[in-house]
Amino acid sequence: MAGRYWRHFDIVLLVVTLLLIGLGITMIHSATSSVPELAVLTQRQIIYAGVGLALMFLMAAVDYRLLSSLSLVLYVVTLGFLGAVFVTGQALVGAQRWIDIGLSVQPSEPAKLLTILVLARFLADHEEEMGRWRYVLAAIAMLIPPVVLTYLQPHLSGAIVLLAVGAVMIFMSGLRWLHALVFGLAGAAAAPVLWFSLQDYMQERVLIFLNPQSDPAASYNIEQALISIGSGGWLGKGLFRGSQSQLQFLRVSHADFIFSVLAEELGFIGALVLLLLLVIMLWRLLRIAEMARDGFGRLIVVGVATVVFVQSVINIGMNLRLLPVTGIPLPFVSHGGSSLVTLLLGLGLAQSVAMRHRKIEF
Repeated sequence: MAGRYWRHFDIVLLVVTLLLIGLGITMIHSATSSVPELAVLTQRQIIYAGVGLALMFLMAAVDYRLLSSLSLVLYVVTLGFLGAVFVTGQALVGAQRWIDIGLSVQPSEPAKLLTILVLARFLADHEEEMGRWRYVLAAIAMLIPPVVLTYLQPHLSGAIVLLAVGAVMIFMSGLRWLHALVFGLAGAAAAPVLWFSLQDYMQERVLIFLNPQSDPAASYNIEQALISIGSGGWLGKGLFRGSQSQLQFLRVSHADFIFSVLAEELGFIGALVLLLLLVIMLWRLLRIAEMARDGFGRLIVVGVATVVFVQSVINIGMNLRLLPVTGIPLPFVSHGGSSLVTLLLGLGLAQSVAMRHRKIEF
């Protein structure tokens, strides 16, 4: 029985995942090679990848439908995990986003996956009733607590990702266009309130994005990122040869600005390969969602695909100065254990759905 399921394991998705992780480890090693104290980050990323891949296969082996009955427990765990940040969280760079459980964990990352599971269960159970206000508002009410707890850390970009995931999942469950229009108008009307609730540094990032010349010092890193990307040309300067990253002009090059390092050292062709791998991953995920045997599985995969898409767009857009600077990692490529392990767990769930889809082959 188990062997029959594994025949439907998506090998293409696995290969793309391994290529993205390998590319990420290579670029992290390059970005940190000139700073001895950061050399350990490459080793850590390799360990994170190994743990994440093992958990991915373990998650794939588990029937995703078994998680449906745990939705209430998962919701409590999600809120408890996010709430723990305010009690025992570690402050870093003005934000309290990490907790220490023997190693540093960012709860907002696993909260994305847990929120996907909880919402998928509710929306699948009421898929035929999502044209009624009662169930739409109930779904939104479930989404608000994790979004607010993430925002208050403060972690605006994490809250935006959660909102985007929830919005896409609710829409895909059968939301009426009228409801979508009403919520869109309500969001636009609430924008001024949200703006004045932002931390000063958040407002500053938006203002600098709109007018970089207003504070040259604050816009320094994004200018260095643009120089990195522009100087890469077609084929790049070569690994370990990027002047902006190797000479440390570009800050946080192993995490938020890893795309700029890649573009400088591997050029336009390298950046195109990265984008192609992400597109293939999203295509495979959407294909799995299409073939899912039930609404619960379909919505899980839609949620995972949305996380990959939104984080990729925000991170790359930030590097290209098309969006304000924010602390969103590039999926599978930026350094970060919580993000990488959570994404691999999400792919494990997607593989579980693929292995138990309704058709014999796809």
